[in-house]
Amino acid sequence: MVKVGLTGGIGAGKSEVSRLLASYGAVIVDADKIAREVVEPGTPGLAAVIAEFGEDVLSADGTLDRPKLGTIVFTDPQKLQALNAIVHPLVGARSAELEAAAGPDAVVVHDVPLLTENGLAPLYDLVVVVDATPDTQLDRLVRLRGMAESEAKARMEAQATREKRLAIADLVIDNDGPLEALEPQVRKVWQNLRERTG
Repeated sequence: MVKVGLTGGIGAGKSEVSRLLASYGAVIVDADKIAREVVEPGTPGLAAVIAEFGEDVLSADGTLDRPKLGTIVFTDPQKLQALNAIVHPLVGARSAELEAAAGPDAVVVHDVPLLTENGLAPLYDLVVVVDATPDTQLDRLVRLRGMAESEAKARMEAQATREKRLAIADLVIDNDGPLEALEPQVRKVWQNLRERTG
């Protein structure tokens, strides 16, 4: 088994790389997806979030209002830390379960947005960073995701710098260009990962 940490700044295109790797046969352990699952209605995770942030972070249907919670935590480092202290251990436990269920010759890709910020690189056999310039990230967040420029910049500033991400990378995928330039790079990385499984 090869354990890969996949990361990249918001808007760099990590989700697309993850999707491509899954299409080639990688086992994807998606930290964001798991982070949503562990705070679904009725979970201990959601109860802990409500205890910390109050009922105001709930939507009318009883689910977590993620945009509302995001506006609270992305402008206050201590509140972000409090949220992470609730969610990260739950995500870690579920990720370990999914990894354990993969076969011995699997390439297990942990899709972890905050890998750099949380010092998680040592947990993986290698780290793949999806890289794009800050200008490209900002353009994608505003144009493709419909974020206000101020919100996009705040989210980018809440993450590790590009330099810090690149410093922990074993492999870098340059996603500053068009989508069609991405696939050949990801396929090359996949071949590298397959070779490592023997």
